[in-house]
Amino acid sequence: MPPNFHQTFMSFLSEIKRRRTFGIISHPDAGKTTLTEKLLLYGGAIQEAGAVKNNKIKKGATSDFMEIERQRGISVATSVLAFIYKDKKINILDTPGHKDFAEDTFRTLTAVDSVIVVIDVAKGVEEQTEKLVEVCRMRNIPMIVFINKLDREGKDAFDLLDEVEQKLGLRVSPMSFPIGMGYDFKGIYNIWEKKLNLFSGENKQTVSEGIEFNDVNDPQLDTIVGEKAATVLREELELVYEVYPSFNSEEYLNGTLQPVFFGSALNNFGVQELLDCFIEIAPSPRPKEAEERTVDASEEKMTGFVFKIHANMDPKHRDRLAFVKIVSGMFKRNEPYLHVRQQKKLKFSSPNAFFAEKKEIVDVSYPGDIVGLHDTGNFKIGDTLTAGEVLNFRGIPSFSPEHFRYVNNADPLKSKQLYKGLDQLMDEGVAQLFTLEINGRKVIGTVGALQYEVIQYRLAHEYGAKCTYENLNVHKACWVEATDPKNSEFAEFKRVKQRFLARDKQNKLVFFADSAFTIQMTQSKYPSVKLHFTSEF
Repeated sequence: MPPNFHQTFMSFLSEIKRRRTFGIISHPDAGKTTLTEKLLLYGGAIQEAGAVKNNKIKKGATSDFMEIERQRGISVATSVLAFIYKDKKINILDTPGHKDFAEDTFRTLTAVDSVIVVIDVAKGVEEQTEKLVEVCRMRNIPMIVFINKLDREGKDAFDLLDEVEQKLGLRVSPMSFPIGMGYDFKGIYNIWEKKLNLFSGENKQTVSEGIEFNDVNDPQLDTIVGEKAATVLREELELVYEVYPSFNSEEYLNGTLQPVFFGSALNNFGVQELLDCFIEIAPSPRPKEAEERTVDASEEKMTGFVFKIHANMDPKHRDRLAFVKIVSGMFKRNEPYLHVRQQKKLKFSSPNAFFAEKKEIVDVSYPGDIVGLHDTGNFKIGDTLTAGEVLNFRGIPSFSPEHFRYVNNADPLKSKQLYKGLDQLMDEGVAQLFTLEINGRKVIGTVGALQYEVIQYRLAHEYGAKCTYENLNVHKACWVEATDPKNSEFAEFKRVKQRFLARDKQNKLVFFADSAFTIQMTQSKYPSVKLHFTSEF
């Protein structure tokens, strides 16, 4: 072993320990993009918040960079943002909250080591949040809950904590507690650091420095926040200590205990407490399951997987970026890596890292980092890159779409552009493309109806192609698995159902069922033919 090997390895390990890669999930409008932006502000990655209304022209938040997102005010694509805070390298994956783009969010959750769940104080827990938290619970991802918008009138803090426990099935441990709410909102008592943070100034935009309080029974508290608020705070804290478990790092990392913070991202309130606590307690890159074995972050050899593909990041240049999460080892520029599915070696001369809204070329990336690789069409979502070992990381399925439409070419002279555009957009996982066996017609299946608009918009603006849609009455697309492809039952199934059979992009056979009843009948009539709702069966 070379003498400096030990040194290099130790510095490699310390780089891994510095990394925190997390996703922010929430319902639309819970203030997720604002929170992302305030975190960047603290990390010094951006100089001013996008919420600054500049002569009535609202600057778009840094993490929403697609035109249609600006028009709709929703985040359609997950963006990657990185910054350094107190010597920790933080990678944020901002996910779309809109339910039509849930699939993108599910995939992003395969690339994070922990999650911050944002909840609106007035609306409480919403349905979309429940679904996403369920995915995190299935994968035991550590979660921190941030209850946002305390400067508005909302639900009582204890009611909210109950709701989070009941609806999301979490065990919560409050790390801070509000003093008043809405108009009476005075500030927050930080349980984790035993500090008091108060709003100062009439406009409730500024935060005074935290005052340390080792004992809330100190009469000084009455002078600072007023007697009434002080009494209420003391009673509430007593209740918090009695009812809720105190924070335990191990339970949080195992996904069995969730710390809760209160704040208002718009007013920068409670965001720093969240960030300071987060970098202390959140996990550095964790091991990941591959089909063959579990891969640990500290392994020497590079492994990583593609969890997202973004076409035309820059409309002037037709480029696609494949986002790769590094799982283990160091990813080096210009080194050949094995593309496992294609069984070929590829080199990358300009791997990108994302720093706030700038992309820069990096020579070395470490586990936990997200690298953007320029792609000419080699990658699909879920692909694995390694230093040579054959590994397949699991858990990035395609879900059965809920909406189906025929896609028609509206400009016969541009059919080449249309097919190229569809091909590339489908690789990104925006939607799924099926080709009917009987006549070769193309069908687009999506999780939400809004995606059709996005596809039409992007085909026109990025590929110069026009398309129209025609409705198709399909209840679910089921992936077909034949236990014995040679038996007569499978042949009979194919003959009877030929009008409803299609192929997906991977050429897997798919059955379009028009109702839940049809699925039931088909299963009982052809027991050797299995129907699945995800492509990873």
